[in-house]
Amino acid sequence: MKVTVIGGHGQIGLRLLQLLAQRGDTGRGVIRNPNRADDLKAIGAEPVICDIENESSPALATAIAGSDSVVFAALAGALA
Repeated sequence: MKVTVIGGHGQIGLRLLQLLAQRGDTGRGVIRNPNRADDLKAIGAEPVICDIENESSPALATAIAGSDSVVFAALAGALA
């Protein structure tokens, strides 16, 4: 299964992506800061650079294309 996690570098996003990789699924983490891409690669996730708050950023539809499932985890750690 290919799962895209919006907010892929947050507490919840990183944990979910790590669990997906351990399970053998393909995890893609949507992040706005390209400097954090290596953190996602280190846990077995594919980084996708997209600032969902910036209109000049690549479209979110492009970032999630081909996903079987999408999880919106941006700011979820602040609530947990």
